[in-house]
Amino acid sequence: MCVLSFYTELLSAGILHPVDCQIEGLQQKDGSKNYVTPRGISSVVKHFLSDSGADLFLEHHVTGLYQRGASWEVRRKAGDSELFDAVVLTIPVPQILELQGDLGNLMSAQQKQKLEGVRYSSRFALALFFSPDAVFSFSWGAKYVTDNPCIRYIAVDNRKRSADSPGLGPSLVIHTSVPFGLEHLERDKEDIQPIILQELHSLLPDLPQPISIKCQKWRYSQVLTSVSDCPGHMTLLPQPPLICGGDAFSHSNFDGCVDSALSLFGALKTSLDVQNTRASPV
Repeated sequence: MCVLSFYTELLSAGILHPVDCQIEGLQQKDGSKNYVTPRGISSVVKHFLSDSGADLFLEHHVTGLYQRGASWEVRRKAGDSELFDAVVLTIPVPQILELQGDLGNLMSAQQKQKLEGVRYSSRFALALFFSPDAVFSFSWGAKYVTDNPCIRYIAVDNRKRSADSPGLGPSLVIHTSVPFGLEHLERDKEDIQPIILQELHSLLPDLPQPISIKCQKWRYSQVLTSVSDCPGHMTLLPQPPLICGGDAFSHSNFDGCVDSALSLFGALKTSLDVQNTRASPV
């Protein structure tokens, strides 16, 4: 299975659409294509989960991993725990290193060094929601900003996705630049929101008044430096399987996520095959 087959499936299912709006300031690479998810990026995850038959449990904050013979005890912030035959971690690498339990004792010095070398950009994001009768004075669907100390990217969400919702007004999404996010990372988002709004109005002075505003801090936004020389995953322990993956183990885009997923699948299948062979009676 290759990355192209994922695009084919998602396009056929209507999960992905080619971008067809005007994007100002986009630095297009030769031969590259850009896609958008009209129902949001979560629709990609939901699509594959619906076909998997997996039982999904959300909002379980994992705090520690403890090896218990041929199993892993996974402890949660709520205080309870559960045993699993295998564990796959795709959370940001700094959060992997923060997990309590046996993880630190199991990884080699080289593995720890590679994980500690991963670097992420940090950003603030602002979402502005407008009334249905709001009209924008510009025609683009998204814009990359190069001459502002705060704002890097602005998108009219419904235009970018080509997905108008009857009865709902347009929304505007703003991302700050990497230097701005790094400089203000430890500040509360409530303190940053008025700064972003001030810069936004300097760029778009005719912007209508929003009816609602939401600010979000992304401590781990995009991978800047991935794990070196790592083919999509890192096996911290083959038995019982404990494997890490995600775009930090490949590269930070959709292709990188798929590459890591395929690599993770191969490593997990190999470990589980060994596990099942050992458990089978002679």
